[in-house]
Amino acid sequence: MSKARFALLMLLVGSTATSGCVAAAVPVLAAGAIGKKQFFGKKDEDLPSATPPAVTAAGAQAVPTGIPAADAIPSAGPTTPAAPPPPVPGSVPPGMQYLYGSGEASAVSIQAYLSLTDFLVARGGDFAVGHPVSSVVLAPDATLDAPKFLKCGPRQRPAVVLDIDETALLNLGYEADDSQRSGAYDQKRWDRWESSGVTAVNPVPGVLDALRAARASGIEVVFNSNRASVNSSATIDALTLAGLGPVVHLQNLWLKGDDATGGSGKDARRWAISAKYCVIAMVGDQLGDFTDLFNTPGMTPAQRRAQTNSPKLRMLWGHGWFVLPNPVYGTALKGDIDDVFPKDRRWTDPGAQPVMAVPAAAPVPTVPVPAPTVPTPAPAPARPDLWRRPPPRP
Repeated sequence: MSKARFALLMLLVGSTATSGCVAAAVPVLAAGAIGKKQFFGKKDEDLPSATPPAVTAAGAQAVPTGIPAADAIPSAGPTTPAAPPPPVPGSVPPGMQYLYGSGEASAVSIQAYLSLTDFLVARGGDFAVGHPVSSVVLAPDATLDAPKFLKCGPRQRPAVVLDIDETALLNLGYEADDSQRSGAYDQKRWDRWESSGVTAVNPVPGVLDALRAARASGIEVVFNSNRASVNSSATIDALTLAGLGPVVHLQNLWLKGDDATGGSGKDARRWAISAKYCVIAMVGDQLGDFTDLFNTPGMTPAQRRAQTNSPKLRMLWGHGWFVLPNPVYGTALKGDIDDVFPKDRRWTDPGAQPVMAVPAAAPVPTVPVPAPTVPTPAPAPARPDLWRRPPPRP
């Protein structure tokens, strides 16, 4: 990095470095944390829009309970889904409204990071006095039904491992642009975003204070992301400008392509990080940010949900594993009505009016008219990427 580029980064970082005051909060957080104990027995899902919601093919329409079959409007049968209409200019999908615009999402994120801070301050104190501390990374031979954790070495420094997208950074510029588009996910457009959108991101609410508290407690901050390794320089710039640095590739920044598998699974990178650090906490917005076992092929949404509440894993949430909300993209956005809603918990509105059958209209004869010859227009140019830069933070 050139001196001029480094000076620019430091100037911009200075605007964020003065926000918040963790030093005064650390004693209070430590007092609430001491005494707690642990009990242990895109097409990447964690990249924006890499997994768009699945479109279920239309099947035969079920007849609602209590409505005579003769009165129900029959389904037209399976059809080819039409291309989604373009979004209304200026409109924003509900998931984006929640995650990027609502006070509720901000409060949930701050709540998660305050809980993480409390936990890290306590664990940092344990390390300082020589108390044994366990890793929260599952071992290679672990299963969700029989979880086993890596052992920490006596000379390892403690570390907290975070995902980046929608965990540490909010991709405001990309999602603002994406909200005005329709169509399939475009990996090349995401690659352009990684390399050019470094100034159009914000830190997730609460993350700056949490990471300052971690470093003040002697805990290393490590990032494990499915952003591309070839874009490591731009990712470092984005993290640094947002106030989340210092970051050094392959030391405290691990990206897709940095391990032998080269894939989007994160376990191999977690084990590589664990060779150097004792990982005492992990933070993410997808279950795959904690273990790839949650993404085992064939696992249904109901099975994944049940595993998060199993007796051997449930104590990890808030005690080593910290999850943030993401209703915009990822592995959470799957399942049809039978996957999401138990059949024994359905309800039929007793006040609903019966659906009346609509008689088919008689066909209207038409006279064929030859179509006029119209020259084929030239294709419209592709819409350019318009990353927005958020307003400066006070």
